[in-house]
Amino acid sequence: MRPLPVADPGDPDIRTAARYLTWLGRQVRGPLGAAAFFGVLWLGSQALVPVVIREAIDHGLVPGDMHTVLVWSAVLLGLGVVQSVSGTIRRRLNMHNALSAGFRTVQLVVAHANRLGASLRRRVDEGEMISVGTSDMAAIGNAFDVVGRAVGALVSLVLVAVVLLEQSTPLGLLLVVALPAVILTTGYALRPLHRRQEAYRDLQGELTSRLTDVVAGLRVLRGVGGEAPFARSYRERSQRVRQAGSRVAGVEALIRGSQVLLPGLLVGAVTWIGARATLDGSVTPGELAAFYAYAAFLVEPLGIFTDTADRFARAHVAARRAVAVLNLVPEPAPGAPAEPLRHGGGLPVPPGPRELVDRTSGLVVPACAFLVVVTPHAAGVRLADRLGGHTGEGVTYDRQPLPAFDPDGLRSRVLVVDNDSRLFRGPLRASLDPHGAAGPDQIARALRVASAEDVVEALPDGLDTEVTADGHRFSGGQRRRLVLARAVLTDPDVLVVVDPTSGLDTHTEDRVGRRLYSARAGRTTVLISSSPLLLDLADRVAFLPGGRVTAVGTHRELLATDPGYRTAIQRETGEAPHDGAPTTPRTVIGSAE
Repeated sequence: MRPLPVADPGDPDIRTAARYLTWLGRQVRGPLGAAAFFGVLWLGSQALVPVVIREAIDHGLVPGDMHTVLVWSAVLLGLGVVQSVSGTIRRRLNMHNALSAGFRTVQLVVAHANRLGASLRRRVDEGEMISVGTSDMAAIGNAFDVVGRAVGALVSLVLVAVVLLEQSTPLGLLLVVALPAVILTTGYALRPLHRRQEAYRDLQGELTSRLTDVVAGLRVLRGVGGEAPFARSYRERSQRVRQAGSRVAGVEALIRGSQVLLPGLLVGAVTWIGARATLDGSVTPGELAAFYAYAAFLVEPLGIFTDTADRFARAHVAARRAVAVLNLVPEPAPGAPAEPLRHGGGLPVPPGPRELVDRTSGLVVPACAFLVVVTPHAAGVRLADRLGGHTGEGVTYDRQPLPAFDPDGLRSRVLVVDNDSRLFRGPLRASLDPHGAAGPDQIARALRVASAEDVVEALPDGLDTEVTADGHRFSGGQRRRLVLARAVLTDPDVLVVVDPTSGLDTHTEDRVGRRLYSARAGRTTVLISSSPLLLDLADRVAFLPGGRVTAVGTHRELLATDPGYRTAIQRETGEAPHDGAPTTPRTVIGSAE
């Protein structure tokens, strides 16, 4: 068995939920087959116990032959050993299969979310994503956990039916007819359960989304006194989830009760019929004991069949949620067809900075440029997503379309940092350097570039301080500087940052701009910002008032020659632009038609 999670989860079949589950099964077909084999040994050995008991009674106890009793007792002990060993191995294999299916699902969903970029938040609630990574992962894994037992139950039922028909045709036929009736009755009761489970799953995802929204906006709520209304709203929604859970539990209790009652009635019927047959001499005492043991044994396979149907129904609902996310395609430019995302393979990304061209906006980013883009915030976020290859729109890198490149290689060469970038739970050092490849000096230099040394110095344990989820202990400006330090530490060939100095005071903003300019020498940097301090540092500035390039030049050139640019900067900063700007003719370079 390979260690989990696997390095490459594979290319899934996401046409339907059933096809996705089938694909997952093919990925673990070896361990799945082994689990089925040991499941047959596990339940098959139990199914042979009544035969051993019958032989020990009829050929040992009844005639008083203690040697025969000891022989069959040894056989019984051997079956117990086989059952114990095979059950242990089967359980280990089942756990591997469950974790493999769950981890693959999470890996695929997270990787696809990375490809979709910021557009994901507009199309899928955070609570839905959290549920896919927790409850849905468990539901899919639980389905593969039960496969070994289900195969063992099926084979053992066939074995029992053959033995019973050979010993007593009436009792054998009773079990052969009664077992499918019990299974169908229990299976019919699963239908309302699955409907209620799906409704419960929807409400649960909605409640999780509500909770994440409240936590993210807790400071704002406190500022406007909105904690009480939101708490009341959360309680109301929580009660709906509780009521839906109670409805699910009610049906589950009915099914679990029927799993005990119906086989119990079957055991009683078999015992009564067998006792009558023993009295008239058509059935031996050993056969009666075997019939009773078989009837009691069949309770377990019946429970396994019901559990299997329930788990796969839950897994189908969960797989449908995961497939819905995996089927999301990047948002194309208006009127342009969406290009499919690759799940693996593609051209290798050439090393070193290369020219990056966005055909949608007409922006050309020359290699090794320090470019600042002035555009409305929403358009800037979409531009950053396009430049990073998070959408299927027409962007080329070194004259090749981004979707043609290997996604993993592209992520290591082109990095996008927007205002939604997060810090992760755990030591701050691990959040800044997830791969653990940077030394202390490198981390210190990255923190200095982002002017975040003071943030780390104020922490009780420095870089070893535990960060809570999303770094809520930090202010917005502190979190933004730490995220920028992580990006600088990554040192990509192309770095795209949205509003890197938003929320910083003027002095800190100036330090960050100058240090970033120096640190990124020889690499490509694109900043989406209207900060005059950053604009004045830029090698060139691109003005995209309506999402298309209208002017490119230095900050001072555009101030002097472009009234629209001058107005945009004045509107963003609330100040009139400085007088005395040179009035050299505008040179429009770097635009693509």
